[in-house]
Amino acid sequence: MAEKKVINKLGIDAKSRVKYAQDRRDATTYEPVKPVQQWGFIHNNMDCIGCRACEIACKDKNGLPPGPRFRRVMYIEGGSFPDVFAYKVNMSCNHCAEPACLPTCPTGAIWKRADNGVVDIDSSLCIGCRRCEAACPFGAPQYDPTDNTIKKCNMCIDELEAGRKPYCVSACMMRVLDIGPIDELRAGTWETKAMVSGKDTPVRQVQNMASPDLTNPSIVFIAHPKGRVNSKPQPPETPAPNKSS
Repeated sequence: MAEKKVINKLGIDAKSRVKYAQDRRDATTYEPVKPVQQWGFIHNNMDCIGCRACEIACKDKNGLPPGPRFRRVMYIEGGSFPDVFAYKVNMSCNHCAEPACLPTCPTGAIWKRADNGVVDIDSSLCIGCRRCEAACPFGAPQYDPTDNTIKKCNMCIDELEAGRKPYCVSACMMRVLDIGPIDELRAGTWETKAMVSGKDTPVRQVQNMASPDLTNPSIVFIAHPKGRVNSKPQPPETPAPNKSS
């Protein structure tokens, strides 16, 4: 009953497309879309200077008001003097193989493209219920209060289909952010300035990031040594027992 009430907020044309969108949602929930070629992101945590040019380019491209950020540059700092560290982690929508946002949408507005694996939103079907926002483990869906809808990165699909790269990638002055076929990015065989071929090893997860096993996200990182998931802090030294009587 609740779903019927919120769907009634849609326009006549949008309502007529809800059934098709819901069927598409259900089909891809039970049998995830296997795209012809899944595209994804790579970010070099080591060389990123945190200028946030990618964030600004993204907001400019999508006309976003203050608040929503499709791409987010996160500053990570830690350690104790003299062993201190700082690095950046850059993330947007990860266009997951099994997106958690997709099955939560009551109108079927979220869908995954079969050609390149981009997870997109049909904004005319969005009712602003924010269920996808709650479901995503990576914080990709962004609520825009100006029009009560959810929006997110669609990898600048218009640029991608024109043979160009997303605005965030083009704006990166250090060339530490890039896109490519995710299988080749994971294998380290895709030619990109975001990593040194044969030297850098891409990883699927960095510290404090949700497990990639949840949704199989299409992103890899060249991780800072302190950001590697398998890097563990050294245990404190145990003082030698006092043998004096």
